[in-house]
Amino acid sequence: MKQSSNVFVRILVPFCAGIWVLRVAHFTKLNLLLYISALSSLFLIFIFNYLYTSLKVYHHKQNIAILLYLFFFSIGGLSSLSHQELKYSNHFSRYKAEYFKIYIADEPQEKGGIIRFKARVTCAYEGIKKTRTAGLLMIALRLESSGSPVLNYGDVYLIPARYTSIPSPLNPGEFDSPEWLANQSIYHQAYLSSEELIPLKEQHGLPLIRFAIALRKLQVERYRKLIRDDDAFALAATLILGYRAALDTEILSAYSQTGTIHALSVSGMHVGIIYLILEAALSWMNRRTVLKWTKVILILTLIWFYTLLTGYPASALRSAIMLTMLILSKSLHRNTSSNHILAFSAFCLLRYDPFLLWDVGFQLSYMAVLGLVDLQPGIRRLLSFKSYWVQKGWEMISLSIAAQIFTFPFSIYYFHQFPVYFLLSNLFIALPVIALMYAGLAILIFHLYWLAVPFEWLITFMNSGLARIARLPYSTVQQIWLTKPELCLLCMLMIAILTGLQNKKKLYLFAALFILMLLQGLLAQEKITAQRQKKIILFSLNRNYAVAFILAEKAVLVTDLRPNNQAFKFHIQPALDQLRISSVICIPWNTRRKEREGYGLVIRDHQIRFRQFSILMVDSFFDHRRIRNRSLFDAIWIHGNPRVKVSELRKDIRFQKIWIDGTNYSDIVNKIQTDTLYFKSSTIVLKKITASLINLNQYKPIQN
Repeated sequence: MKQSSNVFVRILVPFCAGIWVLRVAHFTKLNLLLYISALSSLFLIFIFNYLYTSLKVYHHKQNIAILLYLFFFSIGGLSSLSHQELKYSNHFSRYKAEYFKIYIADEPQEKGGIIRFKARVTCAYEGIKKTRTAGLLMIALRLESSGSPVLNYGDVYLIPARYTSIPSPLNPGEFDSPEWLANQSIYHQAYLSSEELIPLKEQHGLPLIRFAIALRKLQVERYRKLIRDDDAFALAATLILGYRAALDTEILSAYSQTGTIHALSVSGMHVGIIYLILEAALSWMNRRTVLKWTKVILILTLIWFYTLLTGYPASALRSAIMLTMLILSKSLHRNTSSNHILAFSAFCLLRYDPFLLWDVGFQLSYMAVLGLVDLQPGIRRLLSFKSYWVQKGWEMISLSIAAQIFTFPFSIYYFHQFPVYFLLSNLFIALPVIALMYAGLAILIFHLYWLAVPFEWLITFMNSGLARIARLPYSTVQQIWLTKPELCLLCMLMIAILTGLQNKKKLYLFAALFILMLLQGLLAQEKITAQRQKKIILFSLNRNYAVAFILAEKAVLVTDLRPNNQAFKFHIQPALDQLRISSVICIPWNTRRKEREGYGLVIRDHQIRFRQFSILMVDSFFDHRRIRNRSLFDAIWIHGNPRVKVSELRKDIRFQKIWIDGTNYSDIVNKIQTDTLYFKSSTIVLKKITASLINLNQYKPIQN
């Protein structure tokens, strides 16, 4: 590959570095420095280019390269700063206001009786004073029994200027929604009722996006009328149109555990299929030059409109840009490398939205395509078959292996699991997904409604097949939690191995061995730490309760949640997985007597003893009762709205901490907090606060 064809591959690294550095840096006044750096670098590059011969610049190509890298580093940094709206002087959070003027910035989504949408705040009003503002706000609108307003992209409303910051995750390992929303430039949220939305007779936003969203709604409604099964409808709307329908959790789990979750989002494969359909349908236009260019314009227009129709996710945008480059280079009879096109598409997307660099879909999409471009040809050449169909099957297998290898570090880092049967499941859905794309588009475009019945059957067949694969023994390796240093080492390890094998150099393989030893050392240290741990975790839950007593890789949870409960999976399971817990026992509060050998826990007479830590379980049993013997407890756990006074408990027993779980009413909590005003620091309310962790390896129990 010539270096000239590698220009975007080389400038992408400093450009991404500039985005990353200026995103994580806490300096607020770097704009001027970056502008000076960019302009100075560009000026010097032009001077050297103009005086290339007289100054003999060809003897100093390395200096020119450094200037170019500095220029694109500065451009990346400026792009990053321009998208950090929270630092804008006119961000809405910097103003005291009574009302905000907003417009809906994306398609509203309904789930669980609440409509959520992004809103761009354009003005702040305080009395008669009006101020232009910037910034995005996440709005949650409660559905009313009398009906809620019809909300569409671009609609303008006046709302009360009442909002809060996005709350941080309360429990260990929980999904970090503030970080996820910050990558979309959203830092605040508002909960409103429909009466608080005052519509204005204005329209904002791009008319083309408004038209695409309205058209997609019509197509989704058409699917809804034709497809009876809710799960089949949800998958069809998601697969063909990119509509974020509510898929059943079991189906989502089946796709996730089999490594086929990519099929549930509009990706490069979908855009590629659209291109193949259009190329085949318009092949007759290749006869004349005018018709040929008309075909090119028509195909590009339809590809980009489909990308817009599906909500323009990062993977679809990447594919649309790459296809645009391929189609134009083919039409102009120019050859260009796949890596160059891939880097160019990444540069364009990151210039448009630098925060895509932290988008999981963006990362996985580009890593998968990089694997297909750089690794798949080598894997394919390893085996050759005389049979046409066997060879095609092997090519599909090589595609899946290459994509899986390159996405492996990131997929286990983000999703904490690895699908063992990814080859089987991807081969199983390969043909059905293509057939579904053709049939789904035929139903919408050509109104072939008779296809709806086999279309629905094929979706149901694919769902049930993947569910069976997911139920196979050892289908998924779970509880994989990598730290960022371990992720970096794993990526370096794979790069060293693949580079060494490709170039046949032992130095890379020795480097890979050294990196592997470092990685194994970190993993071994985590394993030893897990085997020695003795901890108590007090989970923060709104209406439930959960306290985990952890000894080595075993845990007993006193909780009213079951492991198959969604709240358990979201709030509790990630913490257990992160701590490498392999055995979990759940017991309810009303367990009167329980002793778990090997778990270190004893429950008896409203008391819990875990190693050297003792807890008194206070509930309605203690109403109008007194405790004798002046016992010692490390903590008292108040549960189920008991009518007790903490001041009286302090006379009867000695304790260090008070735990108040989420089963207690707010007035009971307030009463207890008032009662403990003089020792407020010892009270922990396990609701809407960060979960508490007690490390018994460092804990000093209460003394007589």
